Parts: sequence; structure tokens; C-alpha cells
Amino acid sequence: MELTPVKITTIRTDIALPFALWDKEGRLLARSGSVIDDRRELQTLLRARDDVYIDVRDSEEHQRFHQSRLLTMVMNEERIGKIADTTSRSSDLLQRAITAGPMDNDAEPDWIYVQEQAHAILRNSRDEAFLRQIDRLEHRISRYSRLNPDGALMALMQMASVEVERYSATHSVLVSVLCCIAAREVLQWTTQQQTLLGQAALTMNIGMTELQDRLAQQSEPLAPLQRRNVGQHAERSVELLTKLGLQDSTWLEAVRHHHTPVPGPLAPRSAGGRVARLIQRADMFAAAMSPRAGRRPVPPGKAMKSIYFDENHKVDEAGAALIKAVGIYSPGSYVRLQSEEVAIVVRRGANTTTPLAVVILNRKGMPQAELTVRDTVRPEFKVIASIPYDGVKIKPNLKRLLPLTLRNTVSN
Repeated sequence: MELTPVKITTIRTDIALPFALWDKEGRLLARSGSVIDDRRELQTLLRARDDVYIDVRDSEEHQRFHQSRLLTMVMNEERIGKIADTTSRSSDLLQRAITAGPMDNDAEPDWIYVQEQAHAILRNSRDEAFLRQIDRLEHRISRYSRLNPDGALMALMQMASVEVERYSATHSVLVSVLCCIAAREVLQWTTQQQTLLGQAALTMNIGMTELQDRLAQQSEPLAPLQRRNVGQHAERSVELLTKLGLQDSTWLEAVRHHHTPVPGPLAPRSAGGRVARLIQRADMFAAAMSPRAGRRPVPPGKAMKSIYFDENHKVDEAGAALIKAVGIYSPGSYVRLQSEEVAIVVRRGANTTTPLAVVILNRKGMPQAELTVRDTVRPEFKVIASIPYDGVKIKPNLKRLLPLTLRNTVSN
């Protein structure tokens, strides 16, 4: 193993480390996925050292870790003031991003922070603190999605539309949010049931986290060993959770059967069976609309419709609940309007096919600079098609769009 030094000031606290920390002699100081609660604990751990070391193979991870934090701060620049386009200002901003603590309860949701946490935690599923970390992560995700479900959907759908390196974490967080919105708003599940649902969704794929990330970037067909590992991942996930001390039979059953195709209504099923079915349908949708190196993504509207019928070609209760909760055209997806404009959905509408959307390409196919809101319940702006993510070549400005997900926007 070859080590490279990094400054202690670049180490975040109260967040799962995405890489292991070592001293100069190669002694392990903190495992990947460990959570250092505060700066005092960090100093105690490192014993007044000025430098700490990481494996050179993790240096790219370290760089991306801090670049993501910088991006988050830039996206939320209203929290830190106007950002000048200078090297010194960018350097200062980066340092603030590195040393900032976790967002407090009144702060706006930071989904890149959540993605970083999820990636680090799920990559280290053998850590003894794993279940505690999952509990904290689920609590944060649940709170964010309750505060602004449309904003949560927009941010996660957009992240899922471009993420292949951290596919497994992004996918699990999106499925967790999709399921919990449906459980809360349509199925009327209790808070306790929603929490377990979110935890099961986050941990469903821990038996193949690294493999899932690799497969998202793999253009060739699965090798026989890869196919076998994918087929066994649900049982492997249960084994890992059990070794970590999880005794909740509902959670374990949901993870074990989240790929089991069992059609029919939810009521006759066990508690774990109901959770498993809802996760399965959300999993199918999220996988279909997300990019892979080996195939094009399915338009989100088409992916959503695909979960409406079960294996017996009857209306699927879980799939229908997801569609009713999220909409056929969910926030963060692209649609073509009757007006010949291309828009991004920012808010769910009165029914599943009439969301609120913002024009990003005018009828001539040119980018739209100003924010023009379209209520698709109006005939002249109705949605005529769902567009796959790779069908839109411009990147929307989420910092400008996310405020429109709140329920105070006047439509045009």
C-alpha cells in the first residue's frame, strides 16, 4: 500500500469517512465509514499530528469528496453570500466546505451531502456502527423529504440521471424517498412503518454495493460470476445485516424478498412482504430511468407506467400507490408540451398527469433563460411526451429551480 499525506483540516467530522486514515508508519487510525463526531475527537485520534495519510488509491475519492462539497456550497451560495469569480475566493470557499459541520435542522436540504454519506456508509457495511449510521441517514432523508417532497424528488431524480460512479448509493436513496412518500401520502402507513421502509430500501443492496457501482459503468454483458452475485445479493444483504446484529424480522424479510415477483394486493401479505413489494416496484422504476454505460435510460414517464401492472397484467397496488404519490411525470423529469416547448417538472399537480413545469427549451429548441412556469392542466401546455434524460443536452440550473418546488409558486 502506498500512502499519501493530507491535511487534518481537510477531514470532515460527523460524516462517514469515504476512505481509511493511516499514520506515516502505515498504522490504521480510522476505518473507511467511521464517523468522527467532532474536531476534538479528531485531534485526540491523531495525537497532535499535522498530517494524516490515505491510500493513494483513495486520492481520487478524496478529491471528489471535497469537490462535491464545494459544488454544494456554490449551489447554495445564498447561505454564504455572493461568490466572486476569483482564485482566492474559490480557495476560501473550498476551505469552508471542507471544515463545515453537518447542516442544522433548519437548514435547506443538502442532497450532495446525503449522497456522500450514503456512499461512504454503504461501501462499509461491515462496520460495527453501520446500523446506527443507517438510522441517522434515514432520519435525515425522511426529514428532508417531509419538508419538501417535490424538492427531494427533483434533486434526486436529477442526481440519478447523471450518476454512474455512485449509482448504488444514489439509487438506494431515491428508492427510499419514493417509497416513503407513497407510504405516507397514499398508503397511510404509520411513522414507524415508514422508518423501517426507508431503512430497508437503503440496505437492500448492501450485498453488492461495489459490484452495482461497477456494473453501472460496464458496457459489456455481465460475466457469469457477476450474474451469480447479482442473483444472490438479496440473501447476501440479509446475511450482512444479521451479522451486524439486526433482529427486526420485518426489515430482514423486506430485504430478502425485494426482488421476489409476487403479484397481488398488499393486505394479505406479511408486514415484510408489503414493504418488499413497495420497494420492488420503486426499484424497478428507478433502475429503468437511470443511466447505464450499456444502455439508454427509459423516459421516466414510461418507466413509471411500467410498474402500474403486475406480473398477471392486473393493476398493482404498490405500483399504483407510487404513481399516485409521485405522478407519472415526477419532479426532476423532462417533458414535451403541447406548446412544442421542452420543460422540467418542478412540482406534482392535481393529478398524476398534470404537473407544474418550467420551460428549458423554447419551441425553436433554444435554451430558455427566464423562468417560465407552465401549468400542464391547461390544454395548450398539456404533457404530450416524457423525454429520457439523455434526450436533453442542457443542464438545468437547480439552484434557481428548487425554490419553485415549494407550494407558493404562481403558474403562468
